[in-house]
Amino acid sequence: MERHFERELEGLKTMLMKMASIAEDNFQNGIRSLVEKDSRLAEQVIQADVRVDALELEIDNAVVDILALQKPVASDLRLIIAAQKINNDLERISDHAVNIAQSALTLNASTHVTSLLDIPAMAEMTRMMLRDALDAFLHLEPDKARAVCKQDDQIDELNRSNARQVIGMISTKSFPVEEGLDLIRVSRNLERVADLTTNIAEEVVFLTQARSIKHHAEEKKPE
Repeated sequence: MERHFERELEGLKTMLMKMASIAEDNFQNGIRSLVEKDSRLAEQVIQADVRVDALELEIDNAVVDILALQKPVASDLRLIIAAQKINNDLERISDHAVNIAQSALTLNASTHVTSLLDIPAMAEMTRMMLRDALDAFLHLEPDKARAVCKQDDQIDELNRSNARQVIGMISTKSFPVEEGLDLIRVSRNLERVADLTTNIAEEVVFLTQARSIKHHAEEKKPE
């Protein structure tokens, strides 16, 4: 029975890393479709989301089966709970990749867009956060996960900077409103991917150290 349980846990982790690989590829390709003006790649990202949705359901079902049949406790239970939450975060990351790809289709066709503002730098930082968060989960590295969480504020500031720049250009009528709104949408979707990536990193800390660092919990002193 114990060996069967171990195989089920390994199978769950394998499915989750497959999900992570697909979601990460979708995110990177969504960015590339914009930066490289590759509308065909954008269409591929939109179509690939179906695989992520199907795998999310498969992982959810596996989690339910393990919880119902094995009654896990302690670290095994933390792993299963973390896997379920990360699964949901990855599906949402892929959704945001689709949103970025859809905006890319509009922006790639525009003759007015000569600059993507801070979006490429923001995208690269977010990509590295996601890569580090997934590595932290795979290798159970809480310190790397904590480092990911600390980068989220930088992404928030870049998002605000992009919005300010677009609003300024629109107000002076030097940039079309529709394209400007799509740039803001891309920036906002990147900010959401960074938030979801931070969620994944927080789950790694919970999994490895049985400590919650959500909402800066460690920084709050008991009254």
